[in-house]
Amino acid sequence: MSIGQTLKDARSDKGLTLDDLQQNTKIQKRYLIAIEEDNFAALPGEFYVRAFVKQYAEAVDLDSKELLLQLAEQTGKDKEATPEEVVDSRTKKRKLTESNKAPSKFETLYTYLPTIIIVVVVVAIVGSIYFVTLNNKKADAQIDSSSSKVSVSSDVSSTTKKASSTKKASSTKKASSEKSVSSEKKTEVATKKAKSTKKTSKKTSSKQKITSTQVDASTFTYELTGSKAKTTIKLGADATAWMAVSANGSQQWQGTLSSGASHTVTLPTGTESITFNLGNSKATTITINGQKFNFLKEDATTTVRTIVINVKD
Repeated sequence: MSIGQTLKDARSDKGLTLDDLQQNTKIQKRYLIAIEEDNFAALPGEFYVRAFVKQYAEAVDLDSKELLLQLAEQTGKDKEATPEEVVDSRTKKRKLTESNKAPSKFETLYTYLPTIIIVVVVVAIVGSIYFVTLNNKKADAQIDSSSSKVSVSSDVSSTTKKASSTKKASSTKKASSEKSVSSEKKTEVATKKAKSTKKTSKKTSSKQKITSTQVDASTFTYELTGSKAKTTIKLGADATAWMAVSANGSQQWQGTLSSGASHTVTLPTGTESITFNLGNSKATTITINGQKFNFLKEDATTTVRTIVINVKD
């Protein structure tokens, strides 16, 4: 029995229509029909033939590995390694060499990046306080200079002295008022700076963090902390790439993005687990709540990968 007929019979046995299957797998109905008719040439490419057959088989509870082997024989590509074999081979090679591999300049920079950012923020705050203090000192110097000029002019004549005395008293009162205003401004600026520093500290402490917890062949597990109640995912591609995203085991979106394209997915409130299935991870970018997720730092060689993120409060 052909692959297409096997899948079609399994779908019928489960009482599923093509529309039901399209909803469950997010594979377009025309591709599902092409698979059931063994018309694999109608699919986007060899990789998508294998990916869609695997996804179809799992949706109707069939052994996907057995069908992929049958597909390889049927299409005359029985000597071509499956995506899983490629991943296993690359993983073994990486494990043999990673103990002798020196960290790259990019990895070193990424390690010290948080420290660099904190230093820059502290320098900016100290510089702002310095300039505010310097400007206030200049204002005080100008006021003192004006008071001295008034005092010198009071010695011209007795009549002028009396008028000058009155003027001096007015100037002194004005200077005192200006100093009082300046002092209040200093206090206000210091208060604002303290509040700003406190807010910055609070914002930094609540910043979301993604930590790698486990690597198992082509499956990478992470832990997400400090995230928003409602998580927003932005997927992008530097080249043509197929990808899918699920929340708590329920698929939210799947599709193929062309080079330069992007797609945004807002996950349900209270999502505890996020899963990404990537067909071309080297050309895929993921941004979570506006923060870029650098998932390639654990393994930059794996192309087909599964990413599982456990969301913690």
